[in-house]
Amino acid sequence: MPRVDPARLRAEFPVLERLTYLNAGTCGPLPAAARRAADEVADMAELDGRRDAYYDRFVALRDRQRDAYAALLGASPDDVAVTTSTSDGIARVVAGLELSSRDEVLVAEREHPSLLGPLLGAAMRSGVRIRTAPRAELVEAVGADTALVACSHVGWVTGTVAPDLSELAREVPVLLDGAQGIGAVPVDVRALGCSFYAASGQKWLCGPVGTGALYVAPEHRERLAPTTLAYFAYADATRALDPSAVHPTATRFDTPALAPETVAAALAALDVLGAYGWDRVHARARELAGRLAAALEASGRRVAPRAQTTLVAWEEADPHAATERLDAAGVAVRSVPGSPYLRASVGAWNDEDDLDRLLAAL
Repeated sequence: MPRVDPARLRAEFPVLERLTYLNAGTCGPLPAAARRAADEVADMAELDGRRDAYYDRFVALRDRQRDAYAALLGASPDDVAVTTSTSDGIARVVAGLELSSRDEVLVAEREHPSLLGPLLGAAMRSGVRIRTAPRAELVEAVGADTALVACSHVGWVTGTVAPDLSELAREVPVLLDGAQGIGAVPVDVRALGCSFYAASGQKWLCGPVGTGALYVAPEHRERLAPTTLAYFAYADATRALDPSAVHPTATRFDTPALAPETVAAALAALDVLGAYGWDRVHARARELAGRLAAALEASGRRVAPRAQTTLVAWEEADPHAATERLDAAGVAVRSVPGSPYLRASVGAWNDEDDLDRLLAAL
């Protein structure tokens, strides 16, 4: 299949006709194809009823969704569950490990609330102890009671990257928050060596809110207790009280319910980006982000330390006011609560004019 050019990719996203959209770290721009795909399934439900054909289509769509997420993670589909968000996947891991008051979770400092929230929930339920350490010192900080190490693959504020935890994962389960990873940078869960990788579908994959994926390494599949077994978790639902009837794959960790319209939209968005080429998506986004970081530094602004990722954060005297000023100028970025930073999320759908408009509006 011939690859599309950057201008044609950009044309797939109607919001870019009126806004400089640099906020994929929150939610990516929605391609028109995603809306059409959701409408097609909704029309089917409305006109033909939600009967066998509707559910058959749903199963086929969700199988494709699992396959697509697995390909982006460098994993087998058998090791990937379909979820509703990064935090949904994280919560399934934390609850499924059945940690107790004897256990400690080691988490990197300044992590996103969507990672910290499930940990706090475990502490409130069962007395799990939570300890923080600098990201670069996680390996050395592991103690005798550490039952899980958790941190972001790509840091949500400034775009730094987690240290190599692959050797550590041989001894202690490692959970990576991939909200700013999948779709933004190349991901290979086997190379990362992580035990679990929770990802979002609405950010860099440009799908609807309510989509995501969870990778569970094969050696941890039996150790992780499923927390919500529903109809599609069964290989044979006629034996619903028989544990052997549950899917032996990561399908057992799927979210209980996901609308076919949502799945269709998520797949359409993946197809739009895939037609451009995922290697090119990653390379173009990181190149543009690097250009923006350099231009901001040249303008005299202090750019936060970052890696070769798609996030660029810089200091402003009043980040909230700067965000409002940019919004009025048609430039969508976000301020980071509790910090001096504005954050731009740069995607392959952006162009040099977007960067110039941001700089001019500042």
